[in-house]
Amino acid sequence: MKGAMGGTPDHGMPNGLMGGDGKDYTGAPDLQGAISLVTAGGAPGHFSIVAALTSLVGAATAKAEVAKLIKQYGKEKATSFITVQNYAVNDAVKKALAAGVKFPKPMVHGKTLAIRVVKLGLVNGAYYEGVQLDHLITHAIHESVMDDIDTKYGTAADGNYHRISNQAHYDLAQALGATTVKLAAYH
Repeated sequence: MKGAMGGTPDHGMPNGLMGGDGKDYTGAPDLQGAISLVTAGGAPGHFSIVAALTSLVGAATAKAEVAKLIKQYGKEKATSFITVQNYAVNDAVKKALAAGVKFPKPMVHGKTLAIRVVKLGLVNGAYYEGVQLDHLITHAIHESVMDDIDTKYGTAADGNYHRISNQAHYDLAQALGATTVKLAAYH
């Protein structure tokens, strides 16, 4: 939670609604949404955001989104986003299991799951990756995973992951026809 209370960047990005975290959510996690998303991207511990996107919206849309992100952010930043996203999910699952979390059988798939995970990240109609993570895995696990990302990849990679994730989820919402979803300032 480095810098969360002051004016210094938190995990390589601005704080609050100007950054990628939005507002902290400290309620109960959506374990069904979490395990459904994890398994959409592969077996727990072997998550792939590209596989998850393919499962949620189909191969053509997933491929087009990856190409768009590469064009928009450059290959290096887009590749870093994919690498860090995959690590973040795998690390979160490991931490949740170590904490004794009992995940239910995954029951939500495809477009229904895509809509659900986008909605979990909304604050005032804009998508924030940090809010979605808080809803899926708890705020404490989210912050612990961000600390691990900072240690393994650096704060710039952590900020980049949130920035591109905000954009990708906004794009996902638009592809699903949820045109009222707004793009966070940090994208």
